[in-house]
Amino acid sequence: MLTKTERRHEIQPRGFDFIDRLFDEWPTVLRRPVMLFPERGIDSLRVEEFTEDRKFVVKAEIPGLDPKKDVEITLQEGILRIRAERREEEKSQEREFVRREIRYGSFERDIALPQAVSESEVDATYENGVLEIRVPLKEVAPRRAIPIRTA
Repeated sequence: MLTKTERRHEIQPRGFDFIDRLFDEWPTVLRRPVMLFPERGIDSLRVEEFTEDRKFVVKAEIPGLDPKKDVEITLQEGILRIRAERREEEKSQEREFVRREIRYGSFERDIALPQAVSESEVDATYENGVLEIRVPLKEVAPRRAIPIRTA
């Protein structure tokens, strides 16, 4: 017997795989809506997400900022928000720029955390322009079968 995806491939070209995956994973997208548009803020606040030593780790590049004044980290309902602001120097109004590539203003990035994290034990450090946030992963109880009683 063919799977749902295999049946689809019999009648449609492989070019529709992306759309198929989107609809197959739609309940996951609804549960974590910030992942629907992952490119939001990607050019201004680049991040890495990975697990290491039973922790979910997020690293964000934010060079040239004072983490105590310019960076804010919040956590609400499983969404980790990193917000930073780079202020323009007052003297820059007098300068005649040839090139201006440094971005000023507010930068924000939302990251959906895995469901099994300990939100009360989040730790953040800043070193050499890299913000690192570590969130401990909870132990998840293994799935177990529930016996069905009959009358």
